[in-house]
Amino acid sequence: MVEMKRFFLTLVTAFLASSGVFGAQPEMKKITFATLWYPQAQFAGYYVALEKGFYRNHGLDVTIVDAGPAMSAPDYLKSGKADFALMWLTQGISVAAEGVPLVNFGQFVHNSGMLLVARKASGITKPSELEGRKVGVWPGFEAQPRAFFRRHGVHVQEVPQTVSPNIFLRGGVDAISAMLYDEYHVLLMSGVEPDDLTVFRFSDSGLNFPEDGLYALSSTYRADPAAACAFARASVEGWRYVFAHEDEALAIVLRRRKAANVPAPRAHQKWMMGHLKELLESDKSAPGVLSREDFDATVAVMKETGVIRSAPSYDKFFSGCGKYD
Repeated sequence: MVEMKRFFLTLVTAFLASSGVFGAQPEMKKITFATLWYPQAQFAGYYVALEKGFYRNHGLDVTIVDAGPAMSAPDYLKSGKADFALMWLTQGISVAAEGVPLVNFGQFVHNSGMLLVARKASGITKPSELEGRKVGVWPGFEAQPRAFFRRHGVHVQEVPQTVSPNIFLRGGVDAISAMLYDEYHVLLMSGVEPDDLTVFRFSDSGLNFPEDGLYALSSTYRADPAAACAFARASVEGWRYVFAHEDEALAIVLRRRKAANVPAPRAHQKWMMGHLKELLESDKSAPGVLSREDFDATVAVMKETGVIRSAPSYDKFFSGCGKYD
């Protein structure tokens, strides 16, 4: 009798499990996502979406990896070591121009925070005074500065620039590329006064190229577009949470920096988060949408400056996920 009861209980348990009465969870989709660089507030929305469970709520088991000098975000994508990657529009177009089919499925930063910075004491107070000067330019991000030089009719000596502004602080170049939310603040933290600097913002010269966007290889996107769009929507939730809970989000960023053994000055990460918020809140574009106008303008400048020779069509390059409600 005891054995019969056990047998009957086993049958009932198996039936209930198979019928979903026990609420079995659906299998999570595993996703590896590559950011652009070491952990920093520029990527806070993705860290928050991971830590607060927003990705899991959308059926995704996400791992975030950091790009860096050893492997760039485009390299992660091209090698198949990441399913999705964060890239600037110029990077995405360059990769596509190499013949690698990819898709932008969420354009989040539409306004450029890229600058050229010079010391006023060097005699540079207007674009024409860059003529013949040494200017730091990041490899892979030449399109905007080169277009700026062409538009102002100046010829400069381009010097490959690393992530550190030390070459500028030590007088190795007359001007340097910088992000408003990053290297510019590093200069101020190094003791340089804002009034001692001349700042040329590319967006003021009609070169407002979109920056951070979500990318996947076309084959990856076509295999599961719903997963890509779920990732984009969860990321939007992450960014909304960041700006509603800035101190908590900042703490999450600092923990990731500590785990990655990266110095974590809180003041700099707070500056970065605040200026990213300004960039995003000043944005009049539809969230997540790469406009045809921005794409065409960026491609035109990249061709004009010799960065690329050809580019995919807008319709092949962008595949949005609709409204992010």
